[in-house]
Amino acid sequence: MPALRAKRPWRSVRALWQALRALSGDDAYERYRAHHAARHAGEPFMSRREFCADAVRRKWSGVNRCC
Repeated sequence: MPALRAKRPWRSVRALWQALRALSGDDAYERYRAHHAARHAGEPFMSRREFCADAVRRKWSGVNRCC
């Protein structure tokens, strides 16, 4: 029983860490890989560097104004 109690706090910490990564977008590449494997099997996927460059390009291209 003590070993089970010792693992429970780590589950909470891990769940909190995963939620924080999801909210901040830090897990975007892992989510991209999971989606790509599920929906586009057999096609090559972008490297982490290409993925980040594409995300920056998408963020900063186009109309960027507040009004």
